[in-house]
Amino acid sequence: MTSTEASIPGGATLRRPELRALWGTLHSRLSSGRPVTRVRLGPLDDAEREALADLLGLDRLPDARPSVRLTRLEEAVTELTGRTVRDVVTELVGPLGDRVGERRRRQDERTELWTWLAEHETVRAQPALSDWAASCRAAGVVAGSAEHTRTLLTDALTVLAELPGRAEPLPVFAARVLNGRAHALDDGTPLSALVLRALATLYDTVPPQSAAERRALWTRAGVADDELSSTVLVGGLRPAGDGLLARLATACAEAGQAASLTLAHVRYPGEFVLPEAPAPFVHIVENPSVLALALRRFGPRCPPLVCTSGWPNSAAIQLLRILAAQGAALRYHGDFDGEGVRIAAYVLDKTPARPWRMTAADYRAAVALNPRGPQPGRITEAPWDMHLAEAMAEHGIAVVEELVAEVLLKDLAGTAQQRRRPCRS
Repeated sequence: MTSTEASIPGGATLRRPELRALWGTLHSRLSSGRPVTRVRLGPLDDAEREALADLLGLDRLPDARPSVRLTRLEEAVTELTGRTVRDVVTELVGPLGDRVGERRRRQDERTELWTWLAEHETVRAQPALSDWAASCRAAGVVAGSAEHTRTLLTDALTVLAELPGRAEPLPVFAARVLNGRAHALDDGTPLSALVLRALATLYDTVPPQSAAERRALWTRAGVADDELSSTVLVGGLRPAGDGLLARLATACAEAGQAASLTLAHVRYPGEFVLPEAPAPFVHIVENPSVLALALRRFGPRCPPLVCTSGWPNSAAIQLLRILAAQGAALRYHGDFDGEGVRIAAYVLDKTPARPWRMTAADYRAAVALNPRGPQPGRITEAPWDMHLAEAMAEHGIAVVEELVAEVLLKDLAGTAQQRRRPCRS
């Protein structure tokens, strides 16, 4: 006697080979998660029809494709075994599933996954990444697993939060930010493709197709830069201290000239100190021409000014972080166009900087003075002003930073006049 026959009264009858089709069909239907009232069987051969007739106590053979009421099966099985159909099917075939419930659970997991991604702090801080998040959702979960997809996206967001890099080779960068996994960002890995797609969205470029294009995109994001090609322009910056960075910046400021600081200068600054009080303001601009105008206007009296030269590289971000750590209050201004807003969001996300004349009101005032201009390009939300993107879409005009330079220079003049010792940070 088998264990099943011992555990189910009437087990020998239920385990007849001719009833296997019945139990298999019942198992499938009961595992659907939907209400079951009838079970369609067949086609049944004569032996199977006879076994079914015996089980149900029929006085004649059923059709080859019979439709059996579940209540009738319950009566027969309960009379024979004292147990329910579900108990017997579970015993004979295996645990019952719930396909509807499982589908609902998977859908809930996916909904929660995409909500989490859309509301992630990195995506919220840089709204341009919302398009990337939407493309991830359109692509669906990886390998059918929301959990696996979330792990992959978490790694991608971790990488994006660490950019720009520190001018280190890609495997070194990967090992540093991904807990020792030096090859996690190797060319061709799913994570590498995911991050590069995010960078292409952020920079509003075509996703890279060749190995050379992928290397160029990593370089633009500050990975695999060397310490000399990554530079940042500064003017009017006079930190105290005998470190090389302080001496270079001060010498250029006293001459009324800009200093081009390399990542090596910023990475190894030596003694570099800003005064504790009053806390110095350091203004940041996107375009070198604005820095040039400020130096021409103020010369050696120029207040501290940093230029990102478009998208900030490793040297720019690291210098701004050093200044903030020394107590400087950072204020950023850039172009009023789609890319300018994305660059501003990037700077504000990567450093403690705050916007400087970058509100919707500032944009409208700039448009009033410059009513003609190029299209602004792809417009994304500005995290610091919910009305700015709306205003830009309404007017459809880009206002480059140079066109509002006079307003910015007036602000800088006010800063210079407030300083007790001109040209000192």
